[in-house]
Amino acid sequence: MELISLKDKQEIILSYIRDGKSQRQISRETGIDRKVIRKYIKKYEEKRGDLINEGKIDGNADIQEIIDDIVEKPKYNSENRHKRKLTEKVINRIKFYLRENEQKRYLGQSKQQKKKIDIYNALREEGYDIGYTSVCQAINEILNDQKEAYIKAEYQLGDVCEFDWGEVKLFIKGKLKTFQMAVFTSAKGNYRFAKLFPKQDTSCFQEAHVSFFEDIKGVYHTVVYDNAKVMVKKFVGRNEKEPTEGLLKLSIYYCFKFRFCNTYRGNEKGHVERSVEFVRRKAFSNKDCFDSMEEANNYLYEVCKKLNNTKNPLKGNKSPAEILEEERSYLLPQLPPFDAARCADLRADKYSTIVVDSCHYSVPDAYVGKIIFTKIYSHKILCYYDNVKIAEHERIYGFNEWSIKIEHYLNTLKKKPGALPSSTALNQADPRLQQIYHIYYTTREKEFIDLLQYVGIVGMQKILDAIDKLRKIDPIEITTDKIKIICERKVDKYIENTKTNNEIEDKSKDMLLKFGSLMPKEAENFKEEAVI
Repeated sequence: MELISLKDKQEIILSYIRDGKSQRQISRETGIDRKVIRKYIKKYEEKRGDLINEGKIDGNADIQEIIDDIVEKPKYNSENRHKRKLTEKVINRIKFYLRENEQKRYLGQSKQQKKKIDIYNALREEGYDIGYTSVCQAINEILNDQKEAYIKAEYQLGDVCEFDWGEVKLFIKGKLKTFQMAVFTSAKGNYRFAKLFPKQDTSCFQEAHVSFFEDIKGVYHTVVYDNAKVMVKKFVGRNEKEPTEGLLKLSIYYCFKFRFCNTYRGNEKGHVERSVEFVRRKAFSNKDCFDSMEEANNYLYEVCKKLNNTKNPLKGNKSPAEILEEERSYLLPQLPPFDAARCADLRADKYSTIVVDSCHYSVPDAYVGKIIFTKIYSHKILCYYDNVKIAEHERIYGFNEWSIKIEHYLNTLKKKPGALPSSTALNQADPRLQQIYHIYYTTREKEFIDLLQYVGIVGMQKILDAIDKLRKIDPIEITTDKIKIICERKVDKYIENTKTNNEIEDKSKDMLLKFGSLMPKEAENFKEEAVI
């Protein structure tokens, strides 16, 4: 049956009813088949008759339905139409590729699945004459790819919070660096907590939880996660996920339950999904330059604090911080901070360093070849031997970078003082120590090494104060022995006596000058010599 437009339908009806033209004449003028014209005129007359003779209509009839039938747009009756190219054989091949994709997802090969265009190309290569649109429609029908209905959830006080990661790029001392922002959001009140970490690993993941629980002074009963590797060790079967050891340890220690949202279903933890974007935009859209990650974290904490103190009309005009106060009595009790360190037994190499993630950290040279118990945090490295802490470093990230402390090499430098000027240890030492060396100890390396040992005893500030005092007494000859005397306060009396003697000498000079003024000019030369 020929399909006509709503305008054609209007022209047919008006020509027939209003102008009195015959169906044959209308067909000649419009070029529309007489059967089509007859169909629409007949249907119009029937519906119009029903509308006029309303009293004869069944009481259940709806006048509005009649009107809708009269003015509806013409359409095909496609009930008996069949798809010519999308045959059963083609549909079976499409189902085969979809099953293949499902198997790849279970094997962790989700990035190697065939997209719709790939399935279409595969069918074309197999010789099937079919269009891309038909393939897409068939895939959608098979997968029942329709809009998902969401169910609004109601949350109890202290029951659920959500966790997620977000990437942030900031300038630290002028250099662009990428950080991972851990974000927690309470489901009941939208209380937000965020903290930056160098990377997305187990120690950072655990430290994020420790910081959050310390901030809220309690623990939520349930934490919701996505399927990131730091939380999910592997997929088991169709829907089960095996948690990582790091997550299990946190759960056991703090006694909270956890659950994972379904794959590609970020709406199942929608609070934190929105919070990551929201906090990142509020915090770093206006400011992205900092001197250190610590400064950036302090700034981020203040931004979250401001957001948490903002009242929300949808929450009874209460702020997230106020709702958290209501939740506090429902939270699990606060515990001492969980030790979020990754522990390892590492051997000190010939350079007296241990290696953590390709980066070197020095230990005292007496421990070369020994096994060092190492606790690895997101921001620091602690080294122990026989339960005694022997070294601490700020953690560095990169490839084959070195963190060297000069005091770890004192024994070696005593034996090889000539190695000091070009050593990595001196180059990475405190800039104040480097300045002292270059000003006072060049070519006196052994004595400088003695000073380094003494710094470890009294501290850097006392050394600097002692050097300032020595500059007033003898700015040319500054030695380690003199620095030690100053630091041990044996020189105070000497300085006082020196000051007293100088005062006596000055008074004596004044007396001689006055006496000389009473003498004849012949004694002038003698007076000058006496003063000198």
